Amino acid sequence: MVKITAYGVRRIEVDYFKELNTHDYELNLVPELLDHENVTAAQGSTGVLLRGNCLGDRTNLEKFKAWGIEYVFTRTVGVDHMDLAAAKELGLKVARVPAYSPYAVAELALTLGMTLFRKVAPEITNTHNGNFKVLDHYFSKEIHSSTVGIIGCGRIGSAEGELYAGMGATVIGYDPNSANPHQKNGIPLVELSELLAKADIISLHVPLIPGKTENLIDQAELQAMKQDAILINTARSQVVNLPAVNWALANQVIGGYGADVVVGEAQIFGKEFDHLAELPNQEVFQLSQHFPNAIVTPHVGSFTEPALKDMINISYQNFATTIATGTCPNAVI
Repeated sequence: MVKITAYGVRRIEVDYFKELNTHDYELNLVPELLDHENVTAAQGSTGVLLRGNCLGDRTNLEKFKAWGIEYVFTRTVGVDHMDLAAAKELGLKVARVPAYSPYAVAELALTLGMTLFRKVAPEITNTHNGNFKVLDHYFSKEIHSSTVGIIGCGRIGSAEGELYAGMGATVIGYDPNSANPHQKNGIPLVELSELLAKADIISLHVPLIPGKTENLIDQAELQAMKQDAILINTARSQVVNLPAVNWALANQVIGGYGADVVVGEAQIFGKEFDHLAELPNQEVFQLSQHFPNAIVTPHVGSFTEPALKDMINISYQNFATTIATGTCPNAVI
């Protein structure tokens, strides 16, 4: 029987892993993310299934190889948590989930954007503290007469654009990888400089490509934005220079920042701290000091039922196809 060890399986996800197991795999569901200590849980497995922030480094991959594990897959789109060069050298097969429900992340990005755009965060904070005054800084534009800029107009970015367009907003995009320089997935494309200058909300949906999308939004880009513009990052933390964002918030260069990703999130997300000062990353701690015009969620963009089902079903099929044929359409190596 094929035995699959899946890491980072939350309690609420267990029943889905079992109910969708039409291939009758023997499942070993590990609640914690893969690290150097719990790697031994995979011994005796045919394959391993990771999720974001699992430690798929050379050390763990070498152990998998030594134990006869051939398949090290991830149930995520991104693979930056895995040492692909080491996996290739070791002869391991790697596959991913190239897409799941695009509305999962798109809806969260829109929610973050609208929460900051309509000043809901400070309003809730104050009313919960007993202050029901209508303060001047609650004054807001309306989304139907505003412009939303989508950076990265793939499935998720275009889904968010569709949602905003349904609310009456003007949607523009920037995507240098588009085959058509004028539009992608129905979103009219402009140069990045134009998008930064025009957009009231800017939402990022680009992959992390070192040397290309790393620090795509830096101090110069932040200064090119409207003073009350909202920046949303549900992509990867490294596409935004977080120290520059902290500077922009502190100096009122932009109106707000919302993120579902942070630097060094493996040491932060999934943990509970008694005090914010205990955060191991000073940049994230500084970001929290800008509340309520800085909102951080704990990487929950894909934490919806449709997205989870897609991730599990596609991962199971990746194993079935690769075991049967030696490869699959979603192979990374």
